[in-house]
Amino acid sequence: MSSDVSDPGLAESGVRRIEWADRSMPVLRRIREQFAVERPLDGLKIAACMHVTTETANLIRTLQAGGAEVALAASNPLSTQDDTAAALVKEYGAAVFARQGVDRDGYYRHIHQALEIGPDLVLDDGCDLVNTLHTERLDLADGVRAGCESTTTGVIRLHQMARENALRFPMVAVNDTDTKHMFDNRYGTGQSTLDGIVRATNTLLAGKTIVIAGFGYCGRGLAERARGMGGRVVVTEIDPVKALDAVLQGYRVQPMAQAAEDGDIFITVTGNTDVIGAEHFARMKDGAILANSGHFDVEIDVRALADLTVEIRHEVRPQADEYVLADGRRLVLLAEGRLVNLAAAEGHPAAVMDMSFADQALTCEWLVGQDLAPGVYDVPEAIDTEVARLKLGSMDIEIDALTQDQEIYLSSWRRGS
Repeated sequence: MSSDVSDPGLAESGVRRIEWADRSMPVLRRIREQFAVERPLDGLKIAACMHVTTETANLIRTLQAGGAEVALAASNPLSTQDDTAAALVKEYGAAVFARQGVDRDGYYRHIHQALEIGPDLVLDDGCDLVNTLHTERLDLADGVRAGCESTTTGVIRLHQMARENALRFPMVAVNDTDTKHMFDNRYGTGQSTLDGIVRATNTLLAGKTIVIAGFGYCGRGLAERARGMGGRVVVTEIDPVKALDAVLQGYRVQPMAQAAEDGDIFITVTGNTDVIGAEHFARMKDGAILANSGHFDVEIDVRALADLTVEIRHEVRPQADEYVLADGRRLVLLAEGRLVNLAAAEGHPAAVMDMSFADQALTCEWLVGQDLAPGVYDVPEAIDTEVARLKLGSMDIEIDALTQDQEIYLSSWRRGS
C-alpha cells in the first residue's frame, strides 16, 4: 500500500526517537511481546487517525506484532513528526499518510487514503475518521467490525451518533478508562500543556494569573501543576459540581467574562467551541497569552480575534503569533489555537502514553472475539485493571490482596458490621 510522508530520508532519526520512547513504555512493550507469540490480530486491517508521534509508532508496532496490517493518518497536522512517519513506512512497514503542517484539504485527503485499506477495525482520535466513514465512505463502513475512540470530544460525538441511530458499528470509548483519565488526561495534559506554553513563550509561570477553562480531568491536572509552578489559578466552568470541586480545592472560580480582565495566560480544555471569544478579547490585558489544549482549533475563536486585529505578527517566536488590536493591545496566540502541548511541545511523555496505548492494544484484542451491536461501549474493567497492574509491576511496586475472609465479607449482606 502507498504512503505519503514528507521525507523518507528522515527514517533513521525516527527510529532512534521511537526506540527512545519505547524505553519508557514497558507495559506496551510487554503486550507487544505477548502479541508476537499469540498473534491475536492475524489477518485484520486497521485504519487509524491518530497523532503521528513516537509513542503512537510503538502502538502501531504492537498492532503489527499481533498480525494486523495498519494504515495511519494524522489526527493533527501540527503534531506530526516527519521523521517518525518516515520510520514507520521505511523501517516498520506501516502505510502512513501524514505530513507536518498540511492544510485542511490535505488532512482529509490523508484520512481517505488511510481508509483505502478497507479496515476491519478503526482507531480514532477526535471522530473525524469515523465521521468520514459515515458521511463520505459508506461503501467501507459496513466492512468495519468495531473501533476505539481516545478523546473526550470524539466520545461525545459517538454518543450523539448512537442516540440518532446513525452509528453503523460498535465503538469503544477508550478515553473513558480510569487509567487514561488518570495518566493521560490529568498527568499527561497537565505537564505537557505547560511544557508547550513555556517552550513557545519562555514565560515565567510563577506569579502569573493562569485562567483554566474547564475543570474536568485535564483541567484538574493543569490547575495542580500551574499552582505547583507558582501560578495564581482561576477556573471557569459551566458545571456546578465541577465548579464547586474547584472552589473546595482552593481555586478561584469566575465566569470567563470576569476572568478575562485578570488573566495573564488562558488555557482552554473543555472540548467545546468558542469558549474564548470577542467579548473576552476586548477585556484582556496587553500581552495576554492564549493557548488551547482541549479540542482542535475551535475553543478559541480565532476568526473573531482576527476580525479585531489591525496587524498579525506571525512567529514572533516559534508557534507564537502576536495579534495587535486597534487600541494597541497585543494578544499572543499559541499554535494557531490548536493543541499547544503537541504543536509547541512533544505531547504527553512516553510513560503516560504507555498506559493509554496499552488500553488501546488490549481493547483491539478483546474486540476480535466480540459480536456487538452498533453503539458506544466501555472498555472492560478487567482490561483497565490489568493495565494498572502491569504498570505497577514495571515500577517494582507491590500492593495488597484481599484475604478469603475479606472477599466473603465484601460479597455478603448477611454478615453485620
